[in-house]
Formats: sequence, structure tokens, C-alpha cells
Amino acid sequence: MKRTRELRLIVILQFDVLERDVLEVPHPIRSRRNEIAPINRIPPEILALLPDFWDADDRDQDVIALTHVCRTWRELFISYSSLWTNFDCADLDKTLVYLDRSKSCPINLSLYRDIGLFPHDTLFQVIPHAVPRLKSLSVQGTPWNLQDIIDQLSRRAPLLEDLSIHGSCGFEPGDNLVLTSALCGGDLSPLRNLRLEHVHTELPWRNMVNLTSLALIQTSPISIGQLLDFFESAPHLREVELRFEILTSGARSGRLVSLASLKNMSIGGGPSSFLLGYLLIPAGAYLAIEVELPRPSIDGHPPRFLDNLGNLADLTMIKLHGGLDSHIQFNGPNGEVRMVATPGIRRTGDVLLEFLAQFDTTKTKRLEIGSDCSPSSGFPYRALLPMKDLRTLALYHCETPYTFIYALNPNVGSSGIMVCPKLEELVIEPQQALNIRNVIGMAAARESRGAKLKSVSVLSQREFAQVDVLALKKYVVHVECGR
Repeated sequence: MKRTRELRLIVILQFDVLERDVLEVPHPIRSRRNEIAPINRIPPEILALLPDFWDADDRDQDVIALTHVCRTWRELFISYSSLWTNFDCADLDKTLVYLDRSKSCPINLSLYRDIGLFPHDTLFQVIPHAVPRLKSLSVQGTPWNLQDIIDQLSRRAPLLEDLSIHGSCGFEPGDNLVLTSALCGGDLSPLRNLRLEHVHTELPWRNMVNLTSLALIQTSPISIGQLLDFFESAPHLREVELRFEILTSGARSGRLVSLASLKNMSIGGGPSSFLLGYLLIPAGAYLAIEVELPRPSIDGHPPRFLDNLGNLADLTMIKLHGGLDSHIQFNGPNGEVRMVATPGIRRTGDVLLEFLAQFDTTKTKRLEIGSDCSPSSGFPYRALLPMKDLRTLALYHCETPYTFIYALNPNVGSSGIMVCPKLEELVIEPQQALNIRNVIGMAAARESRGAKLKSVSVLSQREFAQVDVLALKKYVVHVECGR
């Protein structure tokens, strides 16, 4: 009996071995079949680039899904450490896996906390050890949560290139997060991009030699002196966005700071014109300045007082656009300044022309007016009178072109004074029917004063009487009217 049981046990063990061997047989077969599959003919280094073409919001979930396709793919994608560098510290186990798989690669943290933080929160266990590997850090939450997070960032971050801190969660401005010089050990020199929203900072941080992009949004007031000190420490700034109340104090008279690398600057809120008076702006820079048109007055800024604005030293073109998107755009030989009205408030042509009258336009060669910008009589005359060098006047989508036609007619609207004596080209795109005889009278009066127009174009869908077109051609070199 004992012998029989032993034999039975041996047989069962042999069956187990055979069954295991049988089960293992398909594995190499499947592996071989996977190896010759068309998709697995793609070189691994090319296959690993697939996540770069996914939506950033889904990248995390999709990378994990790739590791569940097959053993080969799992080994491949886990081995590429750069695929595991983006995480949010929401789950401790997942975060530790990412930290392990990312190996020594620089990491990108995105932290969002809108509820209370507890001592056992994952980020408190991770951040102190991850700071030296940070390449980018984006933080958003309540001022109190943010303060707890920032307090964990006291170690140096030699790889940190992008820093974004957003403290807006519906709290009063006085509750803003306070950034101190202890952030990253007081050394932010590796930074290339810095964005602070609803954050209180005393500025300036020193040695920002690598910084190319700066955005300060709804921060606590910063004096002009502090901003200038900061700009001096960041000589390679290319993009600047400032939207907060800038104090007018803290800068000595005559001080000028060069922004030699500047390409774009956007300023909204506060007396921005005072700040521009202390900056050397290079030719070719684009400035977008949000102001109230026409009040409060910006005291002739720009360009009358801004001799340091090289791109506006000789204005060549001005564009006025009314309506809800009201703005005035000044163009120089190599750049432009775009002054934007407070959003959501409609501005009329009268308002824009009154605002324009503050500037030195004696060298302007082209003036474009359009987009629901129809002034009443009187304003065009006062705006055009200083433009001694104007060569082209273009009126697009204009409801009242007659006010400009009368201003250009020395016998009617300008009391015998020749307005824009060098004017050569007139372009009119009327919103309503245009009486071309008013244009004929203006052209005839100018021709009699030795200021003959070279070109008149009336962009209209209607046809004009041939006799009127021929009459206009007596006083204008080139005429285009109607379709």
C-alpha cells in the first residue's frame, strides 16, 4: 500500500512537470510572433517617442497603458526614464514608482492642493528629496497650502528652469502667499521661465542671468525701483508680462535700464507709462500696454517723452480700432506699440482721436482707422492737423467718412489750412452709401493748392456714375471706385 502511494505521488509530480512544460511552450511562440509583428519592427528608440505626440492631459494614463500591452513593451517603456518624469504627488505609491523609474532624470512636478494639507500628505514625503532633481515646478492652491508647500522648497534646485506659482483661490489680496529669499536656498539662477499669480514678493532676486520669460499677475504692488533692480539682474529677458498696480516710487530720476533682448512686453494696470520712462527698449520690440482711453491722461506717453524707444523714434504708421476691441497701434521702422483699452468698454472714434492728439505724430506716414471707429466732425481735423508728413489715410468700415473728407478739404472743414499737405493716397471703405461728389470737391480743392492726390480708392459694392468717376480723375492720378 505504501509503495502504491509513493508511485502515485511520483506520477502526479511528473504530470505537474509536464503540465508546466506544456504551459511554457506557448511563451516563446508568442514572443516570436510578437517579434515579427510589423509594429515591433519599429526601432525601440522610435517607439519610445510615441508619448511625445499625445495630449499632455492624457499622457500619464496612456504611458501606463503602454506597459500593459506585452512583456516586451513593458520592459521597453519602463526602461526609458524620461517617460516617468511628470507627476503630481497625489498618490504615494505611484509617486515612488515614478521616482524610481525616472532614475536620475530631471523631473516635472505639478502640485494642486485646494483642501487642507495634513502632515502625512504625499508631497511632504517627496518634495524635500525631489527638489535637487526639479526641472519644472507648477504649484496652485490656497495661500496657506502654498505656504506649507513653499516651506518645503528650501533646498537648492540646480536644474530648475520653469517655476509657476498660482495662489488664486478666491481669497482677499491681503492673503497672498509670501515668497521669501529662502526659496530654493536663495539661488534661482537656473530659472528660464518665472510666472507668479496672486503672490506677494518683495523682489528683486539676484543673478537671474538665465531668465528669458517673466510674468507677474495680480501680485502685491511692486515699486519701479524693485522692478528695475530685477531687470538689471536678468539681462536676457525676452518676454515680460506685468499685470498689477506698479508703484511710482523707488526709482531715482534719470535712471535707465536696458532690456536689450526684449521681444514682447505686455503691461496692464497701474501707471505703466512711468515704468517705460526708465527702460531702454530695443528696436523691433512689441509692446502691448493696457490703458484707459483717453483718461486718465498718460502725459504724452509714448512717444513724445520716450526718446529711448528706438523702434518709435520715427513713427511711420498708426492704426486706430474702436468698439469693444479698442486699441491704438503705433508702428516704427522696426517695431510697434499697441495700446489696448480696458476690455469690455466700447470706445468711439472721438475718444480714440482725442487720445491720439496727445502724441507727437509729425512723422507719421500712414494712418489706418477702422472697426466701428466713426468720429464726429472736429475730431478728425484736430487729429490730422499735426500730421505734416502723412502719405496714406485708410478709412476701413467707416460710418462717417465725410468728417475726414471735410477735414482734408481746405475750402470746407479746415478754414483754409491745408491739412496733411503730403497726402498721396486715400482709401475709403464706407459702411453706407457714399456721395462721391464730396470726394471730388475735396480733391479739387487740394489740387488747386498744389497738393494733388495720387490715388483714391473707394472700396464699395455699389457702382458709381461714370460721369462722377471721370470728374474725380481730373484731380487724382489713379482712381478706383466701386466693384
